[in-house]
Amino acid sequence: MSLKNVRLEVMQFLEKDIDTYMDKFLVPADKIWQPTDFLPNSQSDSFFEEIKELQELSKDLPDDFWITLIGDTITEEALPTYESWLMQMEGVVDEDGQYLENGWAKWIRHWTGEENRHGDVLNKFLYLSGRINMREVEVSTQHLINDGFDIGTAHDPYKNFVYTSFQELATYVSHNNVSAIAKQYGAKKLSRMCKIIAGDEMRHHLAYTEFVRRIFEADPSEMMKAVQYMFKLKIVMPAHFLRASGEDRSTLFDAFSDSAQRIGVYTAHDYVDIMRKLIDAWQIDKISGLNEEAEKARDFIMKFPDRMERISQRIVIPEAGPQFKWLVPATAK
Repeated sequence: MSLKNVRLEVMQFLEKDIDTYMDKFLVPADKIWQPTDFLPNSQSDSFFEEIKELQELSKDLPDDFWITLIGDTITEEALPTYESWLMQMEGVVDEDGQYLENGWAKWIRHWTGEENRHGDVLNKFLYLSGRINMREVEVSTQHLINDGFDIGTAHDPYKNFVYTSFQELATYVSHNNVSAIAKQYGAKKLSRMCKIIAGDEMRHHLAYTEFVRRIFEADPSEMMKAVQYMFKLKIVMPAHFLRASGEDRSTLFDAFSDSAQRIGVYTAHDYVDIMRKLIDAWQIDKISGLNEEAEKARDFIMKFPDRMERISQRIVIPEAGPQFKWLVPATAK
């Protein structure tokens, strides 16, 4: 049997439990929080006072904080790109590329529905803060969606689930650290908003990690090789093609990443730490029934975080970055 057919069988096997996964890891739309729960109430007499308070607190937050928050927002708002990518996985489309109305399609759409709220609430907060050139942010968002992204997984669900397991934990780390910094500066409502977004990301991370764990039980050698492939390829961030208006694709990502590292939102150490957490979660060292190639893949995986840690220690982050078009100049604040 071909590897593709084996993957399809495994996806169909896991699909039988999709309703259980949805009950455990997702929250119905009528019960989960919505963006308006965290924003000034436009129907309240205190609406303008709430905005004024929000803008006063926003004045003290440093530029690197805003750059990171904006980059996170743009990443969240590019969600249609990620949904369309996942909807092309084996097990979600048939051999002719036609969508299957099955459990996996249901999962992806409901997961997307939850994720969509993140970009929505953050975008509205940025708009109300008075610190942001929203048109430039909107241009960057449209470019990121237009440019698409290539995470190196093709239509392979094994590789895609490694990616989402990693990426959901990375977004948890990022939003959680933004929350902590906002709290330090007294922006309690923003802190609470980012904290609850981080909670969503953790639930999603646990779901995709569980999918990988179940695949290890059914097809251990191929799953091990998929993990090695993704670690070796290096997990690129969804915002990898980030750009500003009038610039080429991907020209803004390094500066955005530097800002996130300077302020401690998401660092090279976090990247390595996530790999280690995934290795522990999947108990890579205890997986049995591997063929020779998969055993070699496991050896690579177990040693890889230490190698990346040594590389990360040599990274030098500039003390200051370029002026971002996203931010309103200081004289205009």
